[in-house]
Amino acid sequence: MSNISIIGLGGVARAIGARAIEGGNAVEVIGRDAAKAKDLAAALGGGATAGTFGATPVGDLVVLAVPYAGAVPVIAQYGDALAGKVVIDVSNTSNADATGLVTPDGTSGAQEIAKAVPASAHVVKAFNTVFGHILAQGGPLDVLFAGDDARAKASVSAFIESLGLRPLDAGGLEVARWLEGTGLLMISLARHGVGNFNFSLGVDLPG
Repeated sequence: MSNISIIGLGGVARAIGARAIEGGNAVEVIGRDAAKAKDLAAALGGGATAGTFGATPVGDLVVLAVPYAGAVPVIAQYGDALAGKVVIDVSNTSNADATGLVTPDGTSGAQEIAKAVPASAHVVKAFNTVFGHILAQGGPLDVLFAGDDARAKASVSAFIESLGLRPLDAGGLEVARWLEGTGLLMISLARHGVGNFNFSLGVDLPG
């Protein structure tokens, strides 16, 4: 099992934290509001702890569960405290009305985050193609992920499996833009063809 630190106190952080505890992982939750972090740790149970925002995270895997607009500033604030860590970026980069991505052509939120982390840290994009409330419901789901470092990806894949989910390697970090585009597509499907957000995206393997 893994040692996980989650930066963020929202719904996705809570959903990943709960499944991580159920999967036998050690979980630290971190937020700017120390009282809320302690409350979330208590709600998760299972030995979850509350860390100090800006201090070196306990976990080898650091789930960055904050909106993309705040992701790079958070990374900058942590600085060398993230050296040697695997940073899992779960953000989506859609604009306010979910008609496009806020990142320039040819890059992604995950790649911008990768530019900001210490050289010894590695960024893996994951979980952005699963709605937080669906993740919280439990049950098997597919989690698409992308990254450039094989060891970091193996660690993330094992963590995903510990949550009772199926990890699907989508390739290098350059694919993160298309994973973020998939997140945008899911929002559009929810608003149009599906008509609600109560669905998941997965890969069917015939036969």
